[in-house]
Amino acid sequence: MPSMLLADIYDTPYNIVLLIHILAMLVAFSPIFAGPFGGSRHSMKVHGSALALGGLLGFGVSGMSKSGDDLVFEVKDGWLMAAVVVWIAMNGVLHALILPGEKAVADGEAGAAKKVVLGGQVMTGLLVVALYLMVFKPGA
Repeated sequence: MPSMLLADIYDTPYNIVLLIHILAMLVAFSPIFAGPFGGSRHSMKVHGSALALGGLLGFGVSGMSKSGDDLVFEVKDGWLMAAVVVWIAMNGVLHALILPGEKAVADGEAGAAKKVVLGGQVMTGLLVVALYLMVFKPGA
């Protein structure tokens, strides 16, 4: 008996399920990866480096996306340009809010935790936007 598919690959229902799956896995596994490294003293080494490397690898993925002699994905594509802007914004939030806020919390500054929380909320929003762009590739 053939299996029934609820949606074809790359149709909107498939993309929605894929997006939710990726978000769920990130939420499920993030404490495992971040927990062993401790608090703010490792943020730049772990989170900052991973964010930088992840973005740079994104350029590599785009450059490796060939079909014959043609690139399937090019950085000049609108959705990839938007992803680059989101990545730059993530780096800005990390360096302007989260890292200074964590340092201030470690130094005992009373209200600094609000900066870290705000930065985390903005980063979560940017992550959702980045995942949307990577899964749905609007305009492609």
